[in-house]
Amino acid sequence: MSLDSFKCRKTLKVGAKTYTYFSLKAAEKNGLKGISKLPYSLKVLLENLLRFEDGRSVTKGDIEAIAKWVKNRGKDEKEIAFRPARVLMQDFTGVPAVVDLAAMRDAMKGLGKDPKKINPLAPVDLVIDHSVMVDFFANSKAFKNNVNLEYDRNGERYTFLKWGQGAFDNFRVVPPGTGICHQVNLEYLAKTVWTKTEKVKGKTVTYAYPDTLVGTDSHTTMVNGLAVLGWGVGGIEAEAAMLGQPISMLIPEVIGFRLDGKLPEGTTATDLVLTVTQMLRKKGVVGKFVEFYGPGLAHLSLEDMATIANMAPEYGATCGFFPINAETIGYLKGTARASAQVALVEKYAKAQDMFWTPKAEEPVFSDTLALNLASVVPSMAGPKRPQDRVELTNAAPDFARVMADEFKKAGELSKRFKVENANFDLGHGDVVIAAITSCTNTSNPSVMIGAGLLARNAVKAGITVKPWVKTSLAPGSQVVTEYLDSSGLQKDLDKIGFNLVGYGCTTCIGNSGPLPENVSDSIKKNDLVAAAVLSGNRNFEGRVNPDVRANYLASPPLVVAYALAGSLNVDLTKDPIGHDKKGKPVYLKDIWPTSKDIAAAVRKNVTRKAYASRYKDVFKGDKHWRSIKVTKGMNYAWDQKSTYVANPPYFEGLSMTPAPVKDVENARILGLFLDSITTDHISPAGDIKAASPAGAYLNSRGVEKLDFNSYGARRGHHEVMMRGTFANIRIKNQMVPGVEGGVTKHYPGGETMPIYDAAMDYAKEGTPLVIFAGKEYGTGSSRDWAAKGTRLLGVRAVVAQSFERIHRSNLIGMGVVPLQFRDGESWQTLGLKGDETITIKGLADGLKPRAAMEVEITRADGSKATAQVLCRIDTLDELDYYKNGGIMPYVLRNLAKAG
Repeated sequence: MSLDSFKCRKTLKVGAKTYTYFSLKAAEKNGLKGISKLPYSLKVLLENLLRFEDGRSVTKGDIEAIAKWVKNRGKDEKEIAFRPARVLMQDFTGVPAVVDLAAMRDAMKGLGKDPKKINPLAPVDLVIDHSVMVDFFANSKAFKNNVNLEYDRNGERYTFLKWGQGAFDNFRVVPPGTGICHQVNLEYLAKTVWTKTEKVKGKTVTYAYPDTLVGTDSHTTMVNGLAVLGWGVGGIEAEAAMLGQPISMLIPEVIGFRLDGKLPEGTTATDLVLTVTQMLRKKGVVGKFVEFYGPGLAHLSLEDMATIANMAPEYGATCGFFPINAETIGYLKGTARASAQVALVEKYAKAQDMFWTPKAEEPVFSDTLALNLASVVPSMAGPKRPQDRVELTNAAPDFARVMADEFKKAGELSKRFKVENANFDLGHGDVVIAAITSCTNTSNPSVMIGAGLLARNAVKAGITVKPWVKTSLAPGSQVVTEYLDSSGLQKDLDKIGFNLVGYGCTTCIGNSGPLPENVSDSIKKNDLVAAAVLSGNRNFEGRVNPDVRANYLASPPLVVAYALAGSLNVDLTKDPIGHDKKGKPVYLKDIWPTSKDIAAAVRKNVTRKAYASRYKDVFKGDKHWRSIKVTKGMNYAWDQKSTYVANPPYFEGLSMTPAPVKDVENARILGLFLDSITTDHISPAGDIKAASPAGAYLNSRGVEKLDFNSYGARRGHHEVMMRGTFANIRIKNQMVPGVEGGVTKHYPGGETMPIYDAAMDYAKEGTPLVIFAGKEYGTGSSRDWAAKGTRLLGVRAVVAQSFERIHRSNLIGMGVVPLQFRDGESWQTLGLKGDETITIKGLADGLKPRAAMEVEITRADGSKATAQVLCRIDTLDELDYYKNGGIMPYVLRNLAKAG
């Protein structure tokens, strides 16, 4: 029940139904002057605060702070509590969240309470999409064989998730082989306006409010194209939202991006988004909202908007928001949403002044920039960053520059090298991977149909893909297959090697699978700069494939074109893309489909019926999923032999009353770190090395190196993950100067050893641990295991010059206190070496948010020093989490007390 300080609770009748909603128009009349001028995205945040005003986590002052935004434009820092309507997860990040829920049920049972009380309090959808790999390709059995291998590799994880699907309320699992979470969200899960029915004073009330979410994948922003406000968060934040807790955030600056005109002939939505990404990276929008406006919106399809929104992480923004408009309504109808739902969206948006039309008054923004769509030209981005756009006319000469400047191989472009047991050779810039993949583009029928038409024209012209190219087609949903089949274009794609390989996030996240052995050997032997062209959103160095050093993002039609050309050295705007059977040159312009042809094929084949049929039984899964045998039960039957899923120790010895917080006394230092230690440095990621503590553990459990898989796949097993925490091969602990990798010194003896081993030795000795760091500690992807692993290693406090906001809250969420140096002090100014002992007083008695505290340092020679620090437990909610040992014990105890 909201306190409703601005008397804005109203009713809205849509058809035969009546909804209760919090009216922004009424709130403006009742004191929130000027809020009609807010950006649409901030109107969504404002409504959220009005609905959840409780006087504690959301106050009247918090609501007034959004109204004041119209004048300060976000320059005044103000933290608010945001409660998203729902949570979206993919399987890599979702498994540990479900593990935690299962562990909470066991803990609830241990307290003598009903484990049924443990369920997500906000709706959760988990889409299994990150585990399919392109091992098989370019043949009709590729999809079937890849799926079989996927189930073989991930059987333990899938069994666990299927148990969760049946065991938890408010939790749904979309099985493997359905699509990428972002596209399934866009096409099916998202509602644009959400509803919830509950009892209020004995009466049944149905609330209507904007659809909002957080997701455990950074590209959750794709659904911003459907006017759904949401973004990617770390696993702990997602779990907090799932358990009904607010997410702390600053009221953001909002950058308005004006679009004028319309795209010219021959360009695609991909060309547009690469242009937008480059512009916004140059502008600098990290930590800010971006909202698109202007007459150009009227000339974009909903899928075009979603393509632009998807790449918000690449241009650095929290989100890339598009308001509800006529295209939103048309898309909801076209994707088979219920007619009553569509009617609600339109009427609610208009009642709230959230419906954009070309005549709508422009909102107030923190800053603006503009793009005339008519100026967009065919483009790619690479070789290492999504913002490094290259116009197609300049792609070949730019690669020559890259060879000289980036790879130091000037003058080697003409060299060719033999490939064993093959009738071709290889050279620098040869395209060895051409992948139509990733949520950014495979959700957009215009570019997918365009790729199919290009393939058809290539087949007619008699040209084929070069033999060294690994081709793949991994659509974002089964709807793509439906319209490619109905149009006959899949047959044309098959003829040139773009057979279906799976539904999911493949090449873009490094699941490209191995290259043919002879191609891989030639690349390594001759130190070749091999290339990949993919329709993805990320091309960071080493991400796509270990054999490929130059990675370029491009539209699906350009992916097909480069597969035909076979090399980045071919100028597609001038050179032949191939030769027909008579030896006559064929140019890209000869086979590039017209916008008119693409639009006609989209109109004919992308139908409401296709969406209705493909999503009819979306949660049932294929025969593989249905055949997984699961032991049903309220509590999970943990398999002690599993190396993928294990019951974590977060709740061991848990009682109804939290144990009093103790001061940190005579702690040892686990690490001394410099500035910009990221969650990528801290959190386990990538391959598991045989010589690492995690590798040794798996080996001791009988797992061969070949079957180690990755840290991502084993995120549900704390024993593996804690051994990989601080184990990054590039991290530098200044306690061991000049050495890279996760090592430290164990005192008082001073032996050098892996951080995990030292932490376990300290645990046996009963010695608490502290970490010291510089500025911006915990930047990067907000990974849950960066905080979970820190806690499991026995770290009680992290003392840094500054913290990244999300990692700071994640540490508190795991019961680790973040302390910030004051007045320019640092561990360097204190002269710390790592052999000191540390005592932190003030945690046990009278701890308050943002309390001033002292860190006492005892040096090896017995001398003492002190450091003034600020306790970065910033809010009363965070203090409650900390006193309970973390957010999960806090929620667990509250649920145990209720009823």
